[in-house]
Amino acid sequence: MTARGIRNNNPGNIDFNSRNAWQGQLGLEAGVAKPRFARFDTPENGIRALGKLLINYRGKDGMPGVGGEGIDTVLETINRWAPSNENDTQAYARAVAKRLGVHPTDPINIKEPTTLRVFVESIIIHENGSNPYKDQVISEGVRRALA
Repeated sequence: MTARGIRNNNPGNIDFNSRNAWQGQLGLEAGVAKPRFARFDTPENGIRALGKLLINYRGKDGMPGVGGEGIDTVLETINRWAPSNENDTQAYARAVAKRLGVHPTDPINIKEPTTLRVFVESIIIHENGSNPYKDQVISEGVRRALA
């Protein structure tokens, strides 16, 4: 069976919120007992929303004693993305940091295209068990997020 995030064209499993007018958002997922996540028209727009959220986190308050001002490390970003009440945030952050080639508490520049792409791919893999998308789909979603 296809992972929920892939079925919804929402590979980051972004919660649905009617106040978020994401490009290509179709509404709340359908066909599940407890709908929670947004649905998108294309994977590119789901990846765009994922990238935009990661970039927007930069301006939010980070964790005391971690990184610099705001959210600027893998650990802080994943702590915001996948809170510990639902996830093993530490393991998630270690997995993403490993793919990026950094320590979870090292400052990163999420607006750097390669960094954002690897971060997005890491979340897709973690949230869905694999990355089913072709390179051009990821590239277009990341390009839209940075535009």
